[in-house]
Amino acid sequence: MSRIPPPPAPPAIGPRPRLEIRDLELVLSLAAAGSTAGAASTMHITQSAVSRALAQAEERVGALLFERTARGVTPTAAGERLIAGAGLVLAQLRELEREVAAPVAATTRVRLVCECYTAYRWLPSAMTSLRRRLPRLEIVLAVEHTHDPVAALVRGDIDVALLTTSSLPSDREAGCALVERPLFSDEVIFVISSSHPLAGRASLTRDHLREGPLITPNAAPAEARWFMSAVFGRQRPKIELLRFPLTEAVVDAARAGMGIATLSEWVAEAYLGSGDLLVKRLSTGPLRRPWRIAFRRASADAAERLIAALESSAPRLYTRAG
Repeated sequence: MSRIPPPPAPPAIGPRPRLEIRDLELVLSLAAAGSTAGAASTMHITQSAVSRALAQAEERVGALLFERTARGVTPTAAGERLIAGAGLVLAQLRELEREVAAPVAATTRVRLVCECYTAYRWLPSAMTSLRRRLPRLEIVLAVEHTHDPVAALVRGDIDVALLTTSSLPSDREAGCALVERPLFSDEVIFVISSSHPLAGRASLTRDHLREGPLITPNAAPAEARWFMSAVFGRQRPKIELLRFPLTEAVVDAARAGMGIATLSEWVAEAYLGSGDLLVKRLSTGPLRRPWRIAFRRASADAAERLIAALESSAPRLYTRAG
């Protein structure tokens, strides 16, 4: 009489992780907002609750995750590592839940556009990663709508847009068809030649920028308005501007000492290795530019999956000043 083989042993379960889902959500919110107050608004809790939750997360992980300053919070090296992995873990968990609930779900096609051209420097690589992690989400870049993504959203020509400065129309104008969510932040930095008269300065003041000239890429009017408002507030000083259509021309003009270049950290990072260019920040603190994701309400399900994945796919360089 043959023996019935025993059932296979269940897979081994390793030690229980100390970090919790809410810890991952917290660090992503703090990284995107740059302050406990901003994270509190995003998470719909009090600022003191955010501070307590951060202290508890740091105790669980055994490392300082954010440097606290009067201007906000900045990720430490440990915080950067956690931020980079947090979005991936959350995205995979959400995708697992979706797979369990609907294992034969059809592929969803999403038309995506970015308002700011800097995103096209990292988004194609991010999309490769997204395809592996979200195989049932097909993302198509609709670059022809880069100049006016909001109008394309309203018309239904695209499903999702990554925005930096443009505003959505009111609910009445859009027929409540559009939704907007905060996503993450990057930083606009100032790049100068190592031989520039301001090279020895630890940081730049508004007066330094007024003296100009400022070297900038060709930007949409909304982007230019955001920069002037973020730097000078209600003042609108007349500044000499040198505009170039290509990033390489902006960088070369700065290298030649023609002025102060304004670039996204994502773009500038590729040009800083030779030592002939220096990064400067404003004396008032980092110039953070908030990114938002806007989508048609009919595409909410796919957009939520995309949001979770992008939180870990967008580059976070926090280039050091030099």
